[in-house]
Amino acid sequence: MAHSTQPDILVIGAGIIGVTAALALQGEGHRVRLLDRKGIAAETSRGNAGAFAFAEVEPLATPGIMRKAPKWLLDPLGPLSLRPAYAAKIMPWMFHFWRATSKSRYEAGVSAQSSLMKLSQQALERLIVRVNGEPLMRREGQLQVYESQAQFEASKPAWAQRRRHGVNFELLQSPEAIAEIQPGLSPRFTHAGFTPDWLNTVDPALWTQHLADSFVSMGGDIEIADVRSIVPREYAVEVVTANGTIRAGQVVIAAGAWSHQLARMLGDRIPLETERGYNTTFPTASVDVRTHITFSNHGFVISRIGEGLRVGGAVELGGLDLPPNYKRAEILVRKACEFLPGFDPEGGTQWMGFRPSLPDSLPVIARAPKADRVIYAFGHGHLGLTQAAGTAELVAALAARRQPGISLAPFDPGRFREIRRRPFSRTDAARCPISGSPPAMGRKGRACAGACR
Repeated sequence: MAHSTQPDILVIGAGIIGVTAALALQGEGHRVRLLDRKGIAAETSRGNAGAFAFAEVEPLATPGIMRKAPKWLLDPLGPLSLRPAYAAKIMPWMFHFWRATSKSRYEAGVSAQSSLMKLSQQALERLIVRVNGEPLMRREGQLQVYESQAQFEASKPAWAQRRRHGVNFELLQSPEAIAEIQPGLSPRFTHAGFTPDWLNTVDPALWTQHLADSFVSMGGDIEIADVRSIVPREYAVEVVTANGTIRAGQVVIAAGAWSHQLARMLGDRIPLETERGYNTTFPTASVDVRTHITFSNHGFVISRIGEGLRVGGAVELGGLDLPPNYKRAEILVRKACEFLPGFDPEGGTQWMGFRPSLPDSLPVIARAPKADRVIYAFGHGHLGLTQAAGTAELVAALAARRQPGISLAPFDPGRFREIRRRPFSRTDAARCPISGSPPAMGRKGRACAGACR
């Protein structure tokens, strides 16, 4: 598709992060174009569980997880697995993951994640009103279930962590209490936590398309093409595609699991990997699911999608190129039949998606270190849908070079570039919110005020 004018801002990636960012930028008066190699929600944003998981502030890299990881990683059908053919390639990522499990980094990461969650929850409500999106929402809460007193006790520190960060929940300690919220579950589930403020979209693909339609209706452009190179210039950025060259004042890279390949064009090596997730979607619901159900110790969820159900989850570390292992989807469906008696396993459609994952479970939201006119917005793992609206507002603030709603120091790509003597801490909130640099200096030794003008 030919475009007669060049955009003020080009957003690369038409998944939920890119589309929401484009809409936020457009709302501030910018002429915006969305660029994607396949189309709207054509990759991971299409097949997720549809949950806005604002209660999930705990990263994957928790203290003590490395003692459990070998057993999990060696089980090809377990909730966290590593494809043997990919083991050598993922070692740098695993090193940063190991560093993120220290108590201080973990606590700082939870604090940063919580701040992004709070912003994203508020931003989502603003977005829903702006695009008349309430018909695409389900406000039915989430039930996280456990099979024993021991599992429930082991979960309590995580619930306490949520409470400290303002998450509303109720703990249930009998099958009867669970059945009042979700009838029909196997009585093996004896305990649960219910988060009533949790919400889902009726379908993540429909929600993303709805946002894209709003963007187009207000004059936004969408172009389908592969990116071949990104060349920063003094007053613009040139993006060379299969269709030609696009010249924009600023570029946002929000290409999900492929974003690190684009960042490498700018000289940045960011340890982005993929949490390959599997699911099976059933067009009709064979059982009465009244809330989003999370089977914590089995690593999967059941959610309502349209008039049907989606069974999916687990984490497989295997990169972008290895073929899918759909046995992982099959075992989740078998568990769904066991956990929800009456569940019909016939007629489902299997799917695999690439969740863009950084070792500390925090995304990158920052200006590119080597290209001041390029903004990074990627690496949200399984929380892209959840954090899209908040990320979009932060991207808009970066584009306008104004102070964002939260400190962006924890989301700077430089956190992976060097081994620092101490982790990010709350005192780093005093860093410049635009550049992420210490208050005395900006990039390349310039005074911070000059760097942030």
